[in-house]
Amino acid sequence: MTFNPKHIAVLMGGWASERPVSLKSGEACANALRELGYKVTEIDVTPDISEQLMAIKPDAIFNALHGQFGEDGCVQGILEILKIPYTHSGVLASSLAMDKAKAKIMLEAAGVPVAKGMVRTAKQVREGDVLPKPYVAKPVNDGSSFGVVIVPEEAENEQDLLESALWEDNDLILVEEYIAGLELTCGVMGNEVLDVIDIVHDEGFYDYTAKYAVGGSKHILPANILPEIYQNIQRLTLMAHNALGCRGVSRADFRLDLTDSSNPNLVCLEVNTQPGMTQTSLIPDLARHKGMSFNELIKWIISDASLKR
Repeated sequence: MTFNPKHIAVLMGGWASERPVSLKSGEACANALRELGYKVTEIDVTPDISEQLMAIKPDAIFNALHGQFGEDGCVQGILEILKIPYTHSGVLASSLAMDKAKAKIMLEAAGVPVAKGMVRTAKQVREGDVLPKPYVAKPVNDGSSFGVVIVPEEAENEQDLLESALWEDNDLILVEEYIAGLELTCGVMGNEVLDVIDIVHDEGFYDYTAKYAVGGSKHILPANILPEIYQNIQRLTLMAHNALGCRGVSRADFRLDLTDSSNPNLVCLEVNTQPGMTQTSLIPDLARHKGMSFNELIKWIISDASLKR
């Protein structure tokens, strides 16, 4: 039986580094829900969120938060205690997916290929020689490419690059081999795997600007890759979704190195349990490709809300 709430609270903003993106996602989702006829209360989340929710008593939560405290199981735990049905993944899957290092352990155990790497403190990374160049260093539990540093093979200013990152000495940093090639992504809705997008951007890597600025990147959908690779990405995306115990909508990001055409190197970078819902976001593109409007996507997500996810 489809869940049909009347009053929906949209959680957005918060205080993580991804706050600006979350506000855009939340606004888009709130507008769609109103157009669909729901009563909507937008909440820019603060630490007293439980008191706010007890005061307004919504029937369900549309979780449009991104990053720490909203996407890592913390808010999900509060909602379980308050017994308010919510969207996207539950406590455990959210926590696992947000911790890139622990997610990699789970994905690799399930047979999903991941990049070789290790976890070190920011201080240890800045001391140098953690991995041969080229490599990527990024916070274990941040998103939207915040704090990502790519050290190319020819870099002579490795220390300067690492010092430029806004890391605290004790922050945990995931250091991985750099995989050149295509930036690909694939989504899941419920138990249905979606299509594959090839993300093309002019320079650098798929950073914050490329992700969220209009014109920052081009989405080639469906990706123009060999059918067997395309289908393998879809298979691995669903495997990753299930391995972490995700619910609702999720998105898995991949790199594909075709330097050796006889042995393509495909790795899964991460799984996003609450993908962006802005005008430049990937999941809305994937939904449109399968014939689903943005409003229809939002209705599907809220109708899927529940507890014990």
